[in-house]
Amino acid sequence: MGDSNCLFCRIASRQVKADIVGEEEGLLAFKDSHPQAPTHLLVIPTEHFPTLADVTPAQTQLLGSAIQFANRLARQYQLSESGYRVVFNCGSGAGQSVFHLHLHLLGGRPMRWPPG
Repeated sequence: MGDSNCLFCRIASRQVKADIVGEEEGLLAFKDSHPQAPTHLLVIPTEHFPTLADVTPAQTQLLGSAIQFANRLARQYQLSESGYRVVFNCGSGAGQSVFHLHLHLLGGRPMRWPPG
């Protein structure tokens, strides 16, 4: 069930346009509108969860599917050889700005550590 005030819920329901690059059962992937790397994709569940902290054990399979989806996208975008980063931000203090669970798939440039 979506949140009518949530940007990512509106993208998932196709009320807001996004550059969608893939879709699997319960998941959607699209290009980030403010990319931080040459490849910067977002993978979201189509069901609304505000943050990673709101996920319950019932969503364990969904999270695993999201990571596998990100891995397939990384291969599709030829990031496997050079490497890529998968990030979940949880809460505003961690940099989360849209409160709908999502992972970032970043690649195409060297990544530094620590990231923030």
